[in-house]
This record gives sequence, structure tokens and C-alpha cells, in this order.
Amino acid sequence: MIEEYFIRFLRWRDKNIKERQFILFLSFLIGIACAIAAHVLKFLIETLHHFVNSHFAEGDLNYLYLATPIIGVFLAYTYVKYFVKDDISHGVTKIMFAISQKKARIKKHNMWSSIIASSLTIGFGGSVGAEAPIVLTGSAIGSNLGQLFRLEQKNLMLLVGCGAAGAIAGIFKAPITGVIFTLEVLMLDLTMASIVPLLISAATASVFTNFFSGSELMFSFNMTEPLLMDRIPYYILLGILCGFVSLYFTRSMTKLEAFFGSIKSPAVKLLVGGILLSVLIFFIPPLYGEGYNTITLLLNGDVQAVTQNSVFYKFRDNFGLITLFLFLIIFFKTFASAATNGSGGTGGIFAPSLYMGCITGYLMAYIVNYFQINNLSEKNFALAGMSGVMAGVMHAPLTGTFLIAELTGGYGMFLALMVTATIAYITILAFEPHSLYATRLAIKGELLTHNKDKSILTLLKTENVIETDLQTLRPNMFLGDVINLVAQSKRNIFPVLDSKQRMVGLISLDEIRNIMFRPELYNRFKVSSLMVSPPEYVSINDPMEVVMHKFEKTKAWNLPVVDEKEKYVGYVSKSKIFNAYRDLLVHLSDE
Repeated sequence: MIEEYFIRFLRWRDKNIKERQFILFLSFLIGIACAIAAHVLKFLIETLHHFVNSHFAEGDLNYLYLATPIIGVFLAYTYVKYFVKDDISHGVTKIMFAISQKKARIKKHNMWSSIIASSLTIGFGGSVGAEAPIVLTGSAIGSNLGQLFRLEQKNLMLLVGCGAAGAIAGIFKAPITGVIFTLEVLMLDLTMASIVPLLISAATASVFTNFFSGSELMFSFNMTEPLLMDRIPYYILLGILCGFVSLYFTRSMTKLEAFFGSIKSPAVKLLVGGILLSVLIFFIPPLYGEGYNTITLLLNGDVQAVTQNSVFYKFRDNFGLITLFLFLIIFFKTFASAATNGSGGTGGIFAPSLYMGCITGYLMAYIVNYFQINNLSEKNFALAGMSGVMAGVMHAPLTGTFLIAELTGGYGMFLALMVTATIAYITILAFEPHSLYATRLAIKGELLTHNKDKSILTLLKTENVIETDLQTLRPNMFLGDVINLVAQSKRNIFPVLDSKQRMVGLISLDEIRNIMFRPELYNRFKVSSLMVSPPEYVSINDPMEVVMHKFEKTKAWNLPVVDEKEKYVGYVSKSKIFNAYRDLLVHLSDE
């Protein structure tokens, strides 16, 4: 009964509400849903943090650090394995994969599963961030809402972007960053008309988040020192430093993920990752959780408090040991984050990149001031460092710049943030062409980019342009049999298959034209003696960019397609690909 009424509603909507207006309404709903999801996630994390930290004592070592992180990872792993029964890690990468390979369709459980798993992970001390899980949640809300109302792929992609923008705006109270993140990181190539729904979702999510949790900024920041021009060289130097920290984070995270991925046993992963995480947090307590408390301390200039519960607490007034401690935090943060996710936890790299950037900027100014090279504002450089490392890790200088400005209200620092983020991005770009999110997809040829040609080719699927109307031959058939099939076929290529449906060659009309009108040869020549090898084979799983490279290399107009078992599937032609390319380009560009 409900389904019947819903179908009636869909018919009424098709007749009475224009598609563009309906998208605007859905983007508003997505913004509200993202704000609620972000509020629930932050509430769960803060509640668990309060429960766990209430048992901690101030001062030196606290042995509870050896237990709580691994408990959280175990609970998250158990929940994902036995309740979700799906991989929900690498949230932003999953969104990018869904856009490029799944027609922007994201599974329903992603609307809530990441919230629970990440809150368990982070609430008990996992050294990751909640932002990537909430972005996946928001995008899943947008995707499933679009699927519910039977929207086409183009609009599904837009609603996925609306969910991402709303999620960023909701978790950070940063609506501008939400829109920029969608365009810069998810790399949706949208028109100006498409940006309006993103703005609605981001603004709505930000407004409702302020209603739920107040209008206070995430980090309190008072600019006590104005930006002086003689500080610009130091911000350029910080940008270069942040670029190399981003490079270290990206490459070490990739290698550590590969290491944990090579461990086949989930129990061993949990044991290795959990022990590594707990030991690191025990000796370096600031690695506990998202690290936002540490950022707040540094922005308030209280570097001594960062050493609390560590072996360095007794030496909190010693410059050398404080410097060493901050360096160790930067170095081991990647290990802690990789161990959290690698052992079964769920979280993202937003918070770790902000965290490492804050310490990098603070540490640079701290050292410069100690040696009296200049008198730099340590909190200003901490702020700029956050912008720089985020811009480098995500390959998103605009996102890094606007996010820090919106998080802190430090708009007076805008030029410094922009300089640091841009230099950091240029620095890492010389070594890494893609962000950590995109690298996983770029390796497989599944990455959408702002290059229109490559994006369209990525969206095209080989399986959708295969032609199966070609007549097939057997090696033991005679020329006369071939001539009979030629009379029935409209094609000039004839694949030759063995008994197992594997392609062993092909016959082209051009190859047999000189003998096909000589009946005396019809029973003399067999197909096996007339066939030739195809210039190249296309796998049904080949990305379209690879397929086009094969066409370019062979100069062929048609190529055979085989499956994973090398069985013949059909043929793919340049003309079919060009037609599909043109149709998809027109479809995605249509306003």
C-alpha cells in the first residue's frame, strides 16, 4: 500500500515539480540530515571520551592508555564484522570510487554504520578523525535519497556532493569549506547551476549545527599579532616544511596500510595494530584520540600541558626535550593512525593532518624564537601549519585555507594561510601527483579528475560498449562454411573460437577477399590456415583509458574482448566508444 502511494507521488512530482526545483528541495533535506548525523557522531565521541577520561589521573604515566585504545578498536572491528559485514574504511576514497565506478550509488548501511564504528574507535582513543566517516555518511544520505526518488546518475552525483558538503559544514561549522571540499577533493566537475544545491546543503547543515551545539568556534583563536610582511618568508619556509611533512604522511601511511593489508589474519591484525597503538599512546599520550585538545593547548600557548601523562612531564620546562617530544608526535602520528585503521578501527585523516600541521607550525616558531632569530607568533604559525599539511595531504590548498579560517575565525590570517597552503601543495606535487585519497583509485585507473576527457573515459565502462552480433567460426570449418556465414552477416570480422570459447584467431573479409569467389577452393582451405591473430586483446575489466591506449597503440578500429578466464565476450569498436562518449558528455553537461 505504501509503495503504491509512493509511486503515485513520484508520478505527481514528475508532472508538477521541475527536476531542478526538486533537487534544491532535496539538497535542503540533505543539509538537515547531515547536521543531525554530525551532531550524533560528536555526541557519541564526547560521551565515550568523558567516560574513559574520567578514570585518568593527571601527572605522569597512566597505564589505562595501554588498554582503552585496543578495547575501542576491538569493539569497532566486532561491530563491523558481525553487524555491518562490509568494509567501511577509507570513507572519502569510497565516495570517489562510487562516483567513478558505481554510478554514484552508495550502500544504505553507510548512512549510519560509519557513525557507530568511528565513535567506538575514536571515543576509546583511536588516533584518527571523525570527518571522513561523517563525509561518507553524508554522501550516502544524498545517494540513497536520490535513489529513493529514482533520479538519474547526473543528479545522483550532485546529491552525493551535497551530502559531502553538508557533512563538512556540519562537523566543522564550515559551510564554505564544505562546498570547496566537494569541488576540490571529490573533483566533481560541476556547472555554476549545480553549485546552488551544494550551497544550500552546506548552509543548511551549518545553521542546524549551530542550533544544536551553539555558535562557538571549534578552536578559540584571538589574533594578537597582525600579519607583517617580514613574516612572509617564514610562512614560505613553513609551507615547504609542511609539504615535506605531507609527503612523509602520505608515503608512510600508504606503506603502513600495505603492511596491514598483507596480514591475512584479522586476529593478528588486531593484535599487531592494537599493541602498536596502545604502546605509542602510552609513551606519547597526545596521540590519543583526534588530538583536538592538543591543538587547543598549542593555540593557547600552553605547550607544557601537552606533555601531561608522559615521561616528558617532569621535563616540561626543558626546551630540548619539549622539541624532541613534539618531533616524536609528528613522526609517530602516522604510525598511530595507520595502526588504528589497520587493526580494525574506523576513522579518517582529516584530524591527523590538522594535528600534524599544528605541531609542525608551532615547532618551527618555537625553535626560531628560542634561538632569537625572530619573534614569531607561535599560535599564528600553528594555525598556518594546519592549513599547510591539510593542503598537502589532500592536494587541496583552497580547502586547507578556508577550513582553518572558518574553524578559528582567523580571517586576519588569510594571506598567511593561503601562502602556506599553496607552497605546501606545490612542494608535495613535485613528488606525489595525487592525494592520499586519490592514489588508491589512480593506480587502478578509477579516478575522476578535473580533466573532462579523462573523467568521461573513467565513467564509461567497457562492458557497456561491447558488440556481440559477430558471427563466430571454428578452426576446423572450411572456407565454404565461412562464405555461407558471410552471406548472413553484416560484419567484416569473424572471431575464431575453440571448444572452450577461447578466441584463437580471427578472419577478416579483407584477408580472404581474393579467394572467396573461387568455389573450387571452398573445401580445400580450413579456417585454421586462414585465420590471423588479433592485434591486441581487451579485458572486460580494463578501464576505458586503457582500452583507448590499446586502440592508439595498435591503430586498430575493432578489438576483441575477453573475460577473466580469457573466454571470448565480443568486440569493442572505436565508433561505439565515440558515440557513447558523446552521449555521456552531453548528458552530464545538460542543464
